[in-house]
Amino acid sequence: MDGGAAHNPRTVEEVFKDFKGRRAAIIKALTTDVEEFYQQCDPEKENLCLYGFPSEQWEVNLPVEEVPPELPEPALGINFARDGMREKDWLSLVAVHSDAWLLSVAFYFGSRFGFEKADRKRLFNMINDLPTIFEVVAVAPKKQTKEKSSASNHNNSKSKSNSKGKYSKAMQPKDEDEGEDDDDGLENEDEEEHGDTLCGACGDNYSSDEFWICCDICEKWFHGKCVKITPARAEHIKQYKCPTCSNKRARP
Repeated sequence: MDGGAAHNPRTVEEVFKDFKGRRAAIIKALTTDVEEFYQQCDPEKENLCLYGFPSEQWEVNLPVEEVPPELPEPALGINFARDGMREKDWLSLVAVHSDAWLLSVAFYFGSRFGFEKADRKRLFNMINDLPTIFEVVAVAPKKQTKEKSSASNHNNSKSKSNSKGKYSKAMQPKDEDEGEDDDDGLENEDEEEHGDTLCGACGDNYSSDEFWICCDICEKWFHGKCVKITPARAEHIKQYKCPTCSNKRARP
């Protein structure tokens, strides 16, 4: 492992940055890279852990041999439960344990470098402003399914000349003032309609000034930048499949 052993953030901002990097890595493993993650968690192998690194890279590996470890260790033996429960329940379980691990690492750094009460409170509030991994992996997909159903009914009543498909374009600046009020209305409507939507890759909230695209298979929404889709490319996609749905294979 080349992750956090040599990485020692010393300020609240540095610890929060470390937290966000590890969090993004684990979300990636449980969403966009879920097929690869699933295959690596072979129940026939020894006790395995899911590690997230500040570099936003993840790794499934054996626990460190050092006792006590330099950093708190993630949940041990996640692979043993893989085939004994439904996949979404297993992923939710891994997500919950990963949330607990991320908090333990962040506050380990806080204790190690002597954060006072105000700093610990500020760190917790910064972390608490982000959705948990469990919310991204287990809660958000359910909420988005309901939202897409109501949004679909709403969109069907709109003029088809809008021709937006299942993606949301960022508002483009105009050279003239004409039509600005209409654009503001559409932008506010877009915010209200998708305000609680989370990106299936990074877990951040929807914003009308960013390009988003929805998978036609799992109906999760993604930042275009997270799945490397531009607005111009989206215009030519009849049915969009996210990386997870594109890589899905039948399992025994």
